[in-house]
Amino acid sequence: MTEQTAAERPGISAAIVVHENRVLMVRRRISEGQLSWQFPAGEIEAGETSEQAAVRETHEEVGLTVTAIKSLGGRVHPKSGRNMSYTACAVASGTAYVADTDELAELKWVALADIPEFVPYGLFEPVQAHLDSELS
Repeated sequence: MTEQTAAERPGISAAIVVHENRVLMVRRRISEGQLSWQFPAGEIEAGETSEQAAVRETHEEVGLTVTAIKSLGGRVHPKSGRNMSYTACAVASGTAYVADTDELAELKWVALADIPEFVPYGLFEPVQAHLDSELS
């Protein structure tokens, strides 16, 4: 089996879920390289927009119903090499819990000042800018 390039693999959509002055982060059971803590995220399925994927993945992973607020852009992730898109989301209903126990080990609502402890290499600039404005 040959390794697929980023262009051949489905894009990954991440949900930036802000609630009560915290952002939702999840810890994967299996790290992707240096990625241990990250935002709820998963592959964009055929016929789905990145915003729809962010909403669906958040529900599948942590049981929250969220609404997409706006796109925060995309990039090729420097650690995983995957095409990433980021969507700002708001909680519509539910309480976050580890719904996908196969993929996730735990979740935390993280304060702005604590994000570097979870993501020491820094966030995608538009995501950081969004969190700076939402959580300050």
